[in-house]
Amino acid sequence: MAQAERDLGKARVDLEHGYHEWACFTAHQAAEKALKAVMERLGKVARGHSLLGLLQGLDDGDEARLHGARVLDRYYLEARYPNGFPSGAPLDYFDEVLAREAIDAADAIVRFCRDHLG
Repeated sequence: MAQAERDLGKARVDLEHGYHEWACFTAHQAAEKALKAVMERLGKVARGHSLLGLLQGLDDGDEARLHGARVLDRYYLEARYPNGFPSGAPLDYFDEVLAREAIDAADAIVRFCRDHLG
């Protein structure tokens, strides 16, 4: 969980310095690590990188968090690799609005996990 919190802080630094694609990816990483911390605590197997799948594995039916997971899942590959888009590089496709949305979604998931862990 400590690494999830640190990654969320790094996403905020990326946003502050205009690395919007990295803010989106790092936000995904924060949420993934937080969810996997909860799953580990519960003795559940956590496979893959899909936040939606991990939340569903926790039987979380909160629509806002599920939406946030869907938003973040789009950033797992596309934020890092130029071949994720028809042309250009990830830096051409990410902006401050997307980065803030990703950080907000990750923050909600991390808070949920922190509360769940007690």
